[in-house]
Amino acid sequence: METSIASSSSPLRFSQNPTNPRPTLNPTPRIAPSGAGRRHATRLRAISPSPSPSSSPPMEAFGFDALKDTFSVDVAAAEARPLDVPLAAPFTIASSRLDAVANVAVRVELSSGAVGWGEAPVLPSVTAEDQPAALAAVARACALLASAPAAPLGAVLRDVADALPGHAFASARAGVEMAVIDAVANSIRIPLWRLFGGASNSVTTDITIPIVTPNEAAQLAAKYQRQGFQTLKLKVGKNLNSDMEVLKAIRLVHPDCSFILDANEGYTANQAIEVLRRLNEMGVTPVLFEQPVHRDDWEGLRDVSVAAMDKFGVAVAADESCRSLLDAQKIIHGNLAHVINIKLAKMGVLGALQVIDAARKAGIALMIGGMVETRIAMGFAGHLAAGLGCFSYIDLDTPLLLSEDPVYGGYEASGPLYKFTNARGHGGFLHLDNNNGWK
Repeated sequence: METSIASSSSPLRFSQNPTNPRPTLNPTPRIAPSGAGRRHATRLRAISPSPSPSSSPPMEAFGFDALKDTFSVDVAAAEARPLDVPLAAPFTIASSRLDAVANVAVRVELSSGAVGWGEAPVLPSVTAEDQPAALAAVARACALLASAPAAPLGAVLRDVADALPGHAFASARAGVEMAVIDAVANSIRIPLWRLFGGASNSVTTDITIPIVTPNEAAQLAAKYQRQGFQTLKLKVGKNLNSDMEVLKAIRLVHPDCSFILDANEGYTANQAIEVLRRLNEMGVTPVLFEQPVHRDDWEGLRDVSVAAMDKFGVAVAADESCRSLLDAQKIIHGNLAHVINIKLAKMGVLGALQVIDAARKAGIALMIGGMVETRIAMGFAGHLAAGLGCFSYIDLDTPLLLSEDPVYGGYEASGPLYKFTNARGHGGFLHLDNNNGWK
């Protein structure tokens, strides 16, 4: 049984492993890519390795939407603290480098005694908040929750959204929403994957290789092959020639793996298309090319998407370009990408559900990913993905990149397979240590 919290000043540091109504958007004119002779009439679609969104099962009647109107939330306590965990190795992408997780953990306790946990991930260049800003924002929302009278779940979540609006507070909002929803699921004694639809109780993830030397990449690929990972997500976008050398090194040790390329905005459109051309000459076809160009380069995104599919049969995903429902609608109406990458820290839980709904209705394939997170946030995202059953690409690997695991309980990981066997909520929690901080 996890212990309640007495104060909110102590950071979380670890030294050992524990055994609003949807906004509307006027239709956006299609962006005309440069160059002649390209085909634009057909809406872009991904080649999905798993069932398409249209084949996913409907939400169960007792699920999340029903609870927003019927479950009364009475918060007895809500607190937040820094959540600091070292990485096993530096995590370098085209836009930033991270040596340790510096997130914010959130704990919400209902008057019934049910407890929920959430996490606000912080990743430079992707989330708007740094750790101090996220901590301050979450603390404000926690004070609001603890002082508010009992109200329906939907009203409580709207109050959180009002207190932490827009992309500027998306990660903080996501952490608080996770904790509230987890507490509700614990209160009614069902796992989150059932709350979100009950499609499955497991997911299979890829594993990420950050920007490293070819030799280091080959060593990681060989290790991940032994662990059973079939899909490798390779961070690229800093140096085109170096990226190609890394790809060649990985192919030598794991020749049968599937590739996802993630440029994190690092290429120009021409460079991204050149990467695909060189890979094609090597006989390599990635299953996905994620965020090849800058988030605001809408024309470049569409140029790459058209060329990638028409010339090489490769789907393109929008990640940093999709931070809200408005962005998603622009991508859908403009035929700018084949896949939308859902990350709770980019848009919050409710915002993510809105984007998922819009993409499914439009027939756009979905990916789910995360920032660099512990199994608190990753477990919540995994439950949501398993329950909805509508994601063609699963990228929920970052807890595997941490040097320590601070989370007790939660999902069971066996190589790339995550099994959600817990009886209620997402099942993960943090402990108190003797210094009155979370352990």
